[in-house]
Amino acid sequence: MKTRVLLVQQGVWGNSVASMPLAIGYLKAYADADERIRRRMDISIRNYPGDAGLNAMGRDLIRDGVPDVLCFSVLGWNFRAFGTLAETFKQVNPDGWVIFGGNHVAHQAERVFRMFPQVDVVVNGEGELVFRDLMNGYLDGARPTALHEISGVSFREADGNLVTTPERERIQDLEILPSPILTGAIPLADSQGRFLYDYAIMETNRGCPYKCAFCYWGGATGQKMRAFSRERLREELDVLGRHGAEILMLADSNFGLLRQDEEFLEDLLRVRAKYGYPNRLETSWAKNKSAGFYRIMEKMKESGMHSAFILALQTMDESVLDLMRRRNMKLNDWESLVGWLTDHGITPYLELIWGAPGETVESFLDGYDRAARHTPFIAVHPLMLLPNTEYHDKRQVHGLVTVRGEQDDFDYVLAHRTMTLDDNERMLRFICWNRVLARSLWLHNIWVALRELADVPQSRVILSFSDWVESSDDPDARELHALARPTSSASEQVDPHVWRLLTKRLLRKWWDEAMRPDLPEALLPLLDEVFRYDLMCQPVRMLPDGSGPEEDLPVVEKYGSEWYMRDKVTFTHPVPELIAALRRGETVSTEPRCHAVTFYYRTQFGGDLQHYFRMDRFRGLTAEQLDHQFTRV
Repeated sequence: MKTRVLLVQQGVWGNSVASMPLAIGYLKAYADADERIRRRMDISIRNYPGDAGLNAMGRDLIRDGVPDVLCFSVLGWNFRAFGTLAETFKQVNPDGWVIFGGNHVAHQAERVFRMFPQVDVVVNGEGELVFRDLMNGYLDGARPTALHEISGVSFREADGNLVTTPERERIQDLEILPSPILTGAIPLADSQGRFLYDYAIMETNRGCPYKCAFCYWGGATGQKMRAFSRERLREELDVLGRHGAEILMLADSNFGLLRQDEEFLEDLLRVRAKYGYPNRLETSWAKNKSAGFYRIMEKMKESGMHSAFILALQTMDESVLDLMRRRNMKLNDWESLVGWLTDHGITPYLELIWGAPGETVESFLDGYDRAARHTPFIAVHPLMLLPNTEYHDKRQVHGLVTVRGEQDDFDYVLAHRTMTLDDNERMLRFICWNRVLARSLWLHNIWVALRELADVPQSRVILSFSDWVESSDDPDARELHALARPTSSASEQVDPHVWRLLTKRLLRKWWDEAMRPDLPEALLPLLDEVFRYDLMCQPVRMLPDGSGPEEDLPVVEKYGSEWYMRDKVTFTHPVPELIAALRRGETVSTEPRCHAVTFYYRTQFGGDLQHYFRMDRFRGLTAEQLDHQFTRV
């Protein structure tokens, strides 16, 4: 009988759809290319969604017979679950091997073995060559307590002594790795031929030239970037397009940095023209922007290829940038880039980290408001310490006080020398309401009017709502405050009950009680209308019992879809025109001028959306905006 080997992956934080198992797919493809392993081992993948329970995963792992080797692809969100599954496995196969690999456990063997003594081997670094050697060692009769000849692993000898073998050099020629997409190592379609995953994942290169203090990518992997061949990538794109992959996610650190990235985009566009897929490209864009980057963005715009352009600023404070080791990045001249993107009709999404050493509430909010002048799409993440990063290794230097996550195994920063615990508590609430009100477009236009006309920055508005929710005696506000409590998790998910409670009634009450009293009286007629316009743009919700929409609006068909129509709503000011002018930096008149607007809303908004691009899909559009969206190139 063949030796049974299971490669196990679990997706992130409660996601109900399993993600494409690219990392363990590479392990399988490389091991299967070894004739001896292929002949004597049956290597298969177990790929679980993020919301899979331990009981269900434990049963599934042994349902078809007890495996001989379990290999786990470990990240912070599944570390504890996989440690528990290792314990279960050893109950039914005490002599079986348990192997942990992945960024979260590399070079962390002492802690892994202490917490989960059932784990036999920890892989340090890239896994493909190490996994092949471990499997050949198993076939040779090696014991997991005597793997001294295999580079790049940690294990315990029979007497419990921890051994870490010499580090293995990173793979220089990536072409030695068979493609898990082309070889069929990763299943791509279900029994009806439909693509299995929410998005496809590809690597075009490995490595990162930067050494950011918070990031594993460059700090642990070294600076040299290594690329796959154009021919291979073109073939992978063709397979994914043929299978109908709607979204393509690149697991690259700096797409747009290498010369070959332009060629990749050309091949991607050819595949889309051939099959109609993929239609969206998501990636980590190059930190420093070359001429090639701008050509890529031009081509994407011209072709109608959708993408969320995420600019990872992390902080605006120069002293914090120094500590992050990002001071010298050309990225810091970001405003001209954002202006270029906006002029070309490309919406930028900016990322900031709250809680970095050296940051204060004041410096962070100053940077946030500087970014908000260009886009409301600002993702704010609480700082978490990743293993094998400079922040992790120098926590005492920065005076970092941390706590382990409730839903994961990341270290979250509670306080440090420039951030008190009270500072952090308030800002974690700010992060929650930024996700809901700004990033998810629950409000979209009032930011601009308040900032440009009343000199009220976006952060002050969000903090106003946070403080009002905390102090209000309204029952819904009290419940919202409880749902938005500070959490030790980097999950982007917002409690679905937030959307149920965040009604137009409650937002109007906050506006009347917390915002209007502090605004210039002369501007109130216009600002009230902008706020009312934002409320009109909110999706049409379904009733809690699912019996129908909350409002009785006619349904019309436009551009092949059904829409609710709210016809000819009268405003005392031409709000869309004024907001567009303010965004262009123009001076506007605040005098009344009646204006009628017809709104269209996609049907079937469930009210429990987690991501800004899904929320944006259901937001109300004016007739002009709808026509522009469906007629632009």
